[in-house]
Amino acid sequence: MLKKFFSCRVCRGITSLLLSALIWLPNAHRLFDQPESNYIAQSGIAPNAMAIAGRHIKFWTDPELRKAELEKMRSRNAEWDFMARCFFVWSLANMGLRDPALTETVLPVMDSIIDTTISLEEQNGIHFFLMPYSRRAEFELQPARSIFIDGEIALMLGLRRLLAEKPEYQKLHRERIEIMLQRMEQSPVLCAESYPDESWLFCNSVALAAIKVGDYLDGTDHSEFFARWLKSAKESLIDKESGLLVSSFDFAGKTVFDGPEGSTIWLVAHCLKLIDPAFAEEQYRLATKHLKTSMGYFGYAYEWPGGIGHDDVDSGPIIPLLNLSAGSTGLAFVGAATFDDREYLAALYRSLELGAFPVYDANGVKYCGSNTVGDAVLLYSMAQGPAWEKIMKGRPADEH
Repeated sequence: MLKKFFSCRVCRGITSLLLSALIWLPNAHRLFDQPESNYIAQSGIAPNAMAIAGRHIKFWTDPELRKAELEKMRSRNAEWDFMARCFFVWSLANMGLRDPALTETVLPVMDSIIDTTISLEEQNGIHFFLMPYSRRAEFELQPARSIFIDGEIALMLGLRRLLAEKPEYQKLHRERIEIMLQRMEQSPVLCAESYPDESWLFCNSVALAAIKVGDYLDGTDHSEFFARWLKSAKESLIDKESGLLVSSFDFAGKTVFDGPEGSTIWLVAHCLKLIDPAFAEEQYRLATKHLKTSMGYFGYAYEWPGGIGHDDVDSGPIIPLLNLSAGSTGLAFVGAATFDDREYLAALYRSLELGAFPVYDANGVKYCGSNTVGDAVLLYSMAQGPAWEKIMKGRPADEH
């Protein structure tokens, strides 16, 4: 459900560059290739991840910078403000797990973002982080809540606890989990609403991941719920033509609003790896079959299978001729990293160096073709891995 984090202006620029590249494509990749180790680290943290994180830590710890950037994001989409917080906290948790020496540095930043986010939600209600149409109708379940908000906050709390336990967050995490489970159970397809009578698989898969993190931390067991959820999804939420999970549908699961889309499925596959690794990898492979594409050495992703479809708030602007979706391509980094698809990752990184216009300074790196939430997603794709690996490995019984 990432909302078009690349601008239309930049996408037009990318189009011009890619079309021009037809002339010099045979040698172009040499200009934009970087060592894989710049982005992917088997242990520790890759240099580009550190560069992105450095700028974001500066942003979140400087009140003036934070105020200006958040106002800019919120003027276009309140979800960007919320998701930038969540992806960055998730990233920092993984970075701390990768390099324990960073833990004392990242914990205060994580706590500040989590506390401020929860405080804003409490003061202003759920609509503060939602798009305006959240107010146009009543939620099917009352009191009104959004699984988009609950799931991503719960995962922030859970991953912070995974890095270092905090009793106050344990209570808040458990409360969110119980609320999410109660509401998901009331849906015929076990998916709660993100917006009034509108359930998104992106948001419900994040909720599942947050519940699974809670099982690992607290010794609870929701395997029976996960099994029922998977059975329901496979029976009711699979697009028959592509085999991919659909993106959005009504609360009853009877009407599909959006079929498979890249800005949803890459992150869904990432989250479902915690619940059913085989099914998650199958969904990723189907996504690459229908959405992965390239122009020579430069990889990108369609929003809709085969590149056929219109642009919308999720896809971001669709570049004509190429059918490049900004939203899908951004989240494809997460999917490819999750399933260790090195070839696709390398092609995506070449496109990043070509079209996202990185600018390096003393604070780190900023991708001018992106924004704060887009950069946070890129950071998460580079940092993710340790949290999921730790949870999937499980804990010895005597640790609970």
